[in-house]
Amino acid sequence: MRALWWTEIESREMVPGYRGRFLHTGNMTVAYWEVSAGKVLPEHAHPHEQVTNIITGRFEMLVDGHAQILGPGAVVLIPPDTVHAGRSLEDCVIIDVFCPQRDDYIC
Repeated sequence: MRALWWTEIESREMVPGYRGRFLHTGNMTVAYWEVSAGKVLPEHAHPHEQVTNIITGRFEMLVDGHAQILGPGAVVLIPPDTVHAGRSLEDCVIIDVFCPQRDDYIC
């Protein structure tokens, strides 16, 4: 076994203000996001099940028409094909887990 460090993985800006580092297992993708304050995540949906974990900062998330302000320790479960969006209220660190793997996030 070899431990990995997020800082060893190259980050990519996927949406303005959203820099992600990605781990892929073949069955899932884990994304480590560093998000600048005030940045919008446009409304979208995808066929992946998603679990969002707020590590630091405050993030306003809209899931299936319901908005909530989230902070450290919050976890949101997003079913496949569910419309969602968000906005960072502060600088944030967010970890997302997607199943199945997000092939569009592979370099």
